[in-house]
Amino acid sequence: MTALPSAPVEKVIVTYKSKTAEAGSNAAAKSDAAAKGAATGESLAFERRLAGGAALVDLGGSATKQDVAEVMDAFRADPQVASVEPDIRAYAMAVAPNDTDYAKQWDLFEATGGMNVPTAWDKTTGSGVTVAVIDTGYATHTDLATNVVAGYDFISDSADARDGNGRDANAKDEGDWNATDNECGLGSKASNSSWHGTHVAGTIGAVTNNTKGIAGIAYNAKIQPVRVLGKCGGSSADIADAITWASGGSVPGVAANATPAKVINLSLGGASSTCPSVYQTAINGAVSRGTTVVVAAGNSNANASGFTPANCANVINVASTSREGNRSFYSNYGTIVDVAAPGGETRRATDTPGTITTPQNGIYSTLNSGTTTQSAENYQPYQGTSMAAPHIAGLAALLKSAKTGLTPAEIESAIKANARPLPGTCTGGCGTGIADAAKTVDAVTTTTPPTGTVFTNATDVTISDNTTVSSTISVTGRTGNAPAALKVGVDIKHTWRGDLVIDLIAPDGTVRNLKASSSSDSADNVVTTYTVDASSEVANGAWKLQVRDVASGDTGYIDSWSLTF
Repeated sequence: MTALPSAPVEKVIVTYKSKTAEAGSNAAAKSDAAAKGAATGESLAFERRLAGGAALVDLGGSATKQDVAEVMDAFRADPQVASVEPDIRAYAMAVAPNDTDYAKQWDLFEATGGMNVPTAWDKTTGSGVTVAVIDTGYATHTDLATNVVAGYDFISDSADARDGNGRDANAKDEGDWNATDNECGLGSKASNSSWHGTHVAGTIGAVTNNTKGIAGIAYNAKIQPVRVLGKCGGSSADIADAITWASGGSVPGVAANATPAKVINLSLGGASSTCPSVYQTAINGAVSRGTTVVVAAGNSNANASGFTPANCANVINVASTSREGNRSFYSNYGTIVDVAAPGGETRRATDTPGTITTPQNGIYSTLNSGTTTQSAENYQPYQGTSMAAPHIAGLAALLKSAKTGLTPAEIESAIKANARPLPGTCTGGCGTGIADAAKTVDAVTTTTPPTGTVFTNATDVTISDNTTVSSTISVTGRTGNAPAALKVGVDIKHTWRGDLVIDLIAPDGTVRNLKASSSSDSADNVVTTYTVDASSEVANGAWKLQVRDVASGDTGYIDSWSLTF
């Protein structure tokens, strides 16, 4: 897919300001939706509460662009509303070619365009890590079955889900075909089912050394299929809830995830100049729970900043490279791309779109032969940033397995720092280069941690509503000034962390802001490490972590914090 269809907006996502009645009461949100409907002449209905706290409001299914604009303007004009955004569609970012040659799994081992995976297997194969594939679901495949754990179907619309009941605990891929052009919005084309999630899953975790099929990058990891893409793609509301659930967060009306994932793969996306807050809130929550989120940059040969969730923060944004080590002709690019990985090219850029002229240069993985519903399992090569992203998700699983204490930020940093320059060309920006699995695994398993002295204060400090508190660390025995990359480790337990402003105060009183408040950040807790340039400050003395609560209703405490010199 290179041109995304123009799908109508049928729902909006409303985030109310903290402590308003609508933020905590479904009845109040329902009443407000009805009132906005009466004011705009639309049939609005509160549908459900999202995991991040926002309200999903149904426009009635026949709203024009003007209707949507009027409804959103009505919510924006309400001082009780923090934000309103359309429930946009996301689509699988891959092209479905046809080839079945396992020996041509060049993306793992070839020196030019491959990712140097086999050498990494000497140290790690992904054991103990679950990777959630948030995608079309799972088409049964014997080269994956023993590595698959229970997932979930988050498609809330039963027609899109094609299973007759919307959300349920069965992540079976029911097919994402559509029979006619423009069925899924102006510009959409009739197509067969892609079995996209199964292809992505095979790249990450296909069973290996079983005398058949392909090798998965993290072949001893577990795959958790989480279904969000059905007929005509998937909604941002469903995808956000899936991110929350997959990472171990709570979703209203859905049983807790028994096997939370430490890596999430999002080989999907839609057009948007900004990252919707419903995505960002879910991603931030996942990262705060220790889950690395990997996202495809997109297949429109355009700047990735115009596509989401590629343009969200706290993700690893992945561009695609060809067998020759160039940026794939379809791959998005830009300064927000973090790293590149093999995504393949099943045709040349100048060949007729839809043709398959170089199947040997695609990414070969597990699939299904059904044109609409599931039929016999098979293998096919695909191309797309959807195929590049699972290479990085698989590598993240290898790293997490090799060193369980790694944080998402450390995993991203290691992958980017150990990538190699593209042997070919990349106009527009492909991050730090092509990821190198063996070099990255080596770096996290053999590199000696940087030397330094850690000062810690683990005394709990209560954070009450609308108060300012602080915790002090007395630094002694150092000479000269503090480092230019002073590490400030923070562990704060607090519901609705958007209420908090966090500052580091140097011994001379200089204030450095670590975190601003945000009315839309409803996730719990601040558990992270900040890096600040403190080279102008004398190291010895009383350093303070100051925390200011700027709203009512949510409280917590400073659990601990540290300074690493």
